Amino acid sequence: MSTTASTAQGQHDYFQPIMAGALAAVVGYASTFTLVLAALTAAGASPQQAGSGLMTVCIAIGILNIAVSWRLKVPVSFAWSTPGVAFLLTVGEPVGSFPAVAGAFIVAAGLIILTGLIRPLARLIAAIPAPIANAMLAGMLLSLCLAPINAVAAMPLLALPILLAWALGMRFARRYAVPIAVLVTGIMLATTTHLPPGALDGSWPAFVPILPVFTLDAIIRIGLPLYIVTMASQNLPGLAVLQANGFTPRPAPLFVLTGLASAATAFFGGHTSNLAAITAAICAGPEAHPDRNRRWPAPIAAGVVYLLMAPGASLAAAFLAASPPLLIQAVAGLALLSSLAAALSGALAAEDTRLPAVLTFATTASGITIAGVGAPFWGLVAGIGMLLLLRLGLKPAPARP
Repeated sequence: MSTTASTAQGQHDYFQPIMAGALAAVVGYASTFTLVLAALTAAGASPQQAGSGLMTVCIAIGILNIAVSWRLKVPVSFAWSTPGVAFLLTVGEPVGSFPAVAGAFIVAAGLIILTGLIRPLARLIAAIPAPIANAMLAGMLLSLCLAPINAVAAMPLLALPILLAWALGMRFARRYAVPIAVLVTGIMLATTTHLPPGALDGSWPAFVPILPVFTLDAIIRIGLPLYIVTMASQNLPGLAVLQANGFTPRPAPLFVLTGLASAATAFFGGHTSNLAAITAAICAGPEAHPDRNRRWPAPIAAGVVYLLMAPGASLAAAFLAASPPLLIQAVAGLALLSSLAAALSGALAAEDTRLPAVLTFATTASGITIAGVGAPFWGLVAGIGMLLLLRLGLKPAPARP
């Protein structure tokens, strides 16, 4: 009797984290895979190259989730950079087209590796005030989060059912709201989209090699901002989630691993891989298991699910290429509304940094380009500059007797 009970308990100990990990992967994939495909396409990728990029990143983060959690016995979760692809969607196609974008991906990956190898770089990124980083992220997300409203105005018969499904999901099943919206979008597109003859030719799973080209335009406009966004909005928050749940892995090796994975996937159109931030809470928190020492199988299950979903990336890219772009952006915008809310909350929480954060947000949301450098960089410069100016000459209040 005791042996049977202990066996059942052991199975339950693994069942709960496995289900949590599978849920994290499904939510992470279904919530933003349309955003990834839209961003790669906007950067100049063909449907085949976009599908190859998504499939390659799925494989990379699947392997990272399995290998690292198995080795460390710590629920370290990896994902693609959602803020990174949100930023990429706003940049557009650079000089040199998609090969130049692949070169920028490699530059960003190299900087992530250097951050893991050179401690002052990690300290420099960590020194970016959190309100400023959050404001920059919010500014990048704003235009995308307006897409659902624009879609309702442009194509109400298609967009309204999706928006309604998302709203009902938020009311009755908040965790599944975005996957429900994606499912409804798939149904709407399947019943209204007509693929041209031969659209599915070559859309089955395939790696599409890309010879990277390194251009100053792409490096400045994409590579450097992508590095900052990935570190400030993914890697550092990912570490914070782990620390909040009682896990303190060494960050340097994790940065090096994600940088190496990002460099490898760039040769097949994939963008950056990094520590998970949002879905990490599912794998590292009490939802995975009450005992935090039994949560490490959750990322392994997530990795297996990512590997299973990877082959469908090319087919999804071909189908979405024939769909209304605004509708795809609308679904991505719904997926990013919670990220926008969290970023705005973090940006405006402290009164002494509120004005610099608003300046960062406004500059980033403006979409300006100065000297070939995009708005997120200038938003960061403006916010930090204003913050330093306001703090210049401030003296601590004298101690009361």
